[in-house]
Amino acid sequence: MPNIEEIKIPDIGDFDSVEVIEIAVSVGDSVETEDTLITVESDKASMDIPSPNAGEIKEIKVNIGDKVSEGTPIINLLIGEEGVKKDNQVSKETEEVKEEVEVKETPKIEKSENRIAPPRPPKTPETSQLVGQSNSAKAHASPSVRRFARELGVDLGLVYGTGPKNRILKEDVKAFTKSIMSGEKLSNKGAFTTPEIPPVDFSKFGEVERKPLTRIRRITGQTLHRSWITIPHVTQLDEADITELEEFRKSKLKSAEKEGVKLTLVTFLIKAVVVALQKFPEFNSSIEPSGENLIIKKYFHIGVAVNTKNGLLVPVLKDVDKKGLFEIATEITELSNKAREGKISPKDLQGGCFTISSLGGIGGLHFTPIINAPEVAILGVSRAAMKPVYENGTFEARLILPFALSYDHRVIDGVAGAQFTRFLSTILTDIRHILL
Repeated sequence: MPNIEEIKIPDIGDFDSVEVIEIAVSVGDSVETEDTLITVESDKASMDIPSPNAGEIKEIKVNIGDKVSEGTPIINLLIGEEGVKKDNQVSKETEEVKEEVEVKETPKIEKSENRIAPPRPPKTPETSQLVGQSNSAKAHASPSVRRFARELGVDLGLVYGTGPKNRILKEDVKAFTKSIMSGEKLSNKGAFTTPEIPPVDFSKFGEVERKPLTRIRRITGQTLHRSWITIPHVTQLDEADITELEEFRKSKLKSAEKEGVKLTLVTFLIKAVVVALQKFPEFNSSIEPSGENLIIKKYFHIGVAVNTKNGLLVPVLKDVDKKGLFEIATEITELSNKAREGKISPKDLQGGCFTISSLGGIGGLHFTPIINAPEVAILGVSRAAMKPVYENGTFEARLILPFALSYDHRVIDGVAGAQFTRFLSTILTDIRHILL
């Protein structure tokens, strides 16, 4: 007689709880003994939870991201005559991939003494290595995916993961195998590998505390890392005399206050940047993934980096070329508050052409900002300070604003970078240039 068995998390060692990172089955699937049901991950390793019996999946009691521990119910399994067994799924998938590729790889026939030459093996890229020998052998993948990759001879260090947290899925391994065996070139995503930092047990040296990164910090870190390793950065340092600009800003504070507006230097920076982008349109562009074309944008959406308790966010002000100073200042305040309160919407973070990151409220002389891809440039602004400037035969105290422009060297050369910063400095020195 068929019966329902409740499958629970077995003894997983010295872990209070682990996270469910992959569910390998669906309701209605037939499984065999030792088939993987789910994959869990601790801070040190990932492990498959196998089925103790053959049967049919009747209910899944966990979701991806859940925390589970020994004894947590995960699956209801129907056991008995109604529980349909299946063959080794990994081997079948392996054969399917190989057969599909073999259809595409029709061997050439060469006549030599009435014999047919055997087909040549598919070419392997020079960067390819055997699984276990690569510096990236500890790629983010479950044990079942690693087993699948070993059967195909795939180095997971060269595979780009499309799953949660960039986890490598079986589909990613299949796509990689098909592309290699059909003679296609590796994409930048798949071909780039970096030496791994060896793990260190810091607790050996003293007391430590493990603090999980927030979701925003993890996503921001991945985005910045991708930008840093895929974009050739150049940073141009410059400064502007904003003495008159600051006097003008202060003269408008009362008017702004009556309108309920906080008029900051960032408001003027946005207007000045738009004027510079209009003169140098390549800074208001994005390069196509193929690297063959440049997309010049005819609109001006400016991102402003906002520090929140959970990490850095970049709300985007749309069509700032069509807005006045007070309108821009109001929008900056509204978007910044939404970001800090966790109420920012995805559409408020999309569509940026150019980003401004200001540390003026904190201090420092210069910093080199990382480009917010797919943009091609970013402006990093530090704190303004009074400095002696020699003019007309004497030294005068002037308010000097240091700033740094990082740009994509594939799109912008050094001359254009210096011209942009010089022009921006001119605008900030005499804000009347905004009207020209």
